[in-house]
Amino acid sequence: MEKNTIEKFRFAVERTLAHEGGYANDPRDPGGETNFGISRRSYPQLDIKNLKREDAERIYRCDWWEKFGYDSISDRFIAAKAFDLAVNLGPRQAHKLLQSAVRETTALAIAVDGVLGDGTVKAVNDHPHPEFLLAALKLLAVGHYLAIGNPRFLTGWIRRAIE
Repeated sequence: MEKNTIEKFRFAVERTLAHEGGYANDPRDPGGETNFGISRRSYPQLDIKNLKREDAERIYRCDWWEKFGYDSISDRFIAAKAFDLAVNLGPRQAHKLLQSAVRETTALAIAVDGVLGDGTVKAVNDHPHPEFLLAALKLLAVGHYLAIGNPRFLTGWIRRAIE
């Protein structure tokens, strides 16, 4: 990875790891057993309890950052928020929120299909007011968390959405 790509990924992954924390196995958590946000459900071959931070970072870089192309988003705050929401909500839902934020803050009628494709990336990168787009994305994430209706995790989810 080139320097700018590495810096943007580091910025994003640090934020996500701060939200995810370490090992957790709360039976009331829909995510199940996780460590650094990496779940046993998604990675059954891993020893989740003893997962090392550097292994989690490698997974996030390869299986999330590079796979879904978050580096193609030029604004590092938007890229980091989209990445973080994808880790927490799943990529499809996070991308739908980003697409909805674009639609709500511009006259563009981009598809809300959950795919972070060229059209979505161009609309995000060409947005005349990235800070407005980021604010809309955060508000839509709060609305999504409220709609889930799980009061046990709501405070943390909302904090995550707005940070």
